[in-house]
Amino acid sequence: MKRLYLVRHGQTEFNLAKLVQGRCDSPLTELGRTQALAAGSWLANHAVRPDAVGTSPLGRAFATAGLLMSVLTERGLMDQAVVPQVVPGLMERDYGSYERGPQADVPANVWDPGDALLTCGGEGNAILRARVLAALRGLLAPENVSCALAVSHGSASKQFLAAVLTAEKDVPKVLPNCATMVCDFDEAHGEFFVRDIVDPCA
Repeated sequence: MKRLYLVRHGQTEFNLAKLVQGRCDSPLTELGRTQALAAGSWLANHAVRPDAVGTSPLGRAFATAGLLMSVLTERGLMDQAVVPQVVPGLMERDYGSYERGPQADVPANVWDPGDALLTCGGEGNAILRARVLAALRGLLAPENVSCALAVSHGSASKQFLAAVLTAEKDVPKVLPNCATMVCDFDEAHGEFFVRDIVDPCA
């Protein structure tokens, strides 16, 4: 079995303002940076040594990945030859015309709108699940990768969990910033098994 650590990015300015943040972007807050460093410390305290790091191309995820890696490097757990890979499939859901607007204006659950946003140019659950799963399988595919660290987003990570958890009741309603999902990956069957979901900042 290979191991995956999937982390949601730290708090951003749009998170704080309760604005819809899918394909649009906003920077990490000071708290968001602190959260990312705390998540890095949690990984280091559990002796996580990633062979590969993948991140959504959006700035908030890339910045979070950099902070995680800085802690692991400082603690001697990150090979300096490992550089973060930009993985488009880890990008957040497209919220269509609701991007940058108030979360309260979205006519569905912001975390899990199903296909309600398709008519306004948004992305549905099926496509989101498929691309996130494909992205994570691809990150873990190389023979020399036994442990991967990935940074993605709230709705994207929630759909990953919905795809791999056997019981719907086990899918969290929300994932706090820098929530860390610990998963085993059965390469032979392409299956993920969630072992834990932790909040390193709690």
